[in-house]
Amino acid sequence: MPLSFRLFSAAVLALLGGCVTVSDSPLQQLEVRTVLDYREIGGVGCILSNDTGRWYVVAPARVSVTRSSKPLSVSCKKAGTAVAAEVVQSRFDADRLIGNLVINAGYEKFADRHFSDGYGYPATLTVLMQPAQAATEAAAQETAVASRIF
Repeated sequence: MPLSFRLFSAAVLALLGGCVTVSDSPLQQLEVRTVLDYREIGGVGCILSNDTGRWYVVAPARVSVTRSSKPLSVSCKKAGTAVAAEVVQSRFDADRLIGNLVINAGYEKFADRHFSDGYGYPATLTVLMQPAQAATEAAAQETAVASRIF
């Protein structure tokens, strides 16, 4: 092979070698809000967790979580007032896919799939709370039904 082709190939590989992902960080900032009876309530303790970690926040607030291709579990509680548990699915960013194909022929999509940087959760999480008494009654009814079945 000619020397100029080798130099050109080495330069291209050197430029692309450092590009694993276009995203700025594996972290994503989320805003957590809690709603009870169509009103936002404050002072609600929430635990957010996925396969990469666990984060604690008192809503309404912002929290930085580590991106993952796995779902984010959100569990919130306010002493004697309200409880909630939700699961938020992670989504792959389609705009990044186009950039991946144009910039580096899809190598970045491979990296994002394995390192989870290309995934994200909705920027605002609105958790619908239930009154604590109603949640306790619903759990008791489920237990009663389950005991009749078995």
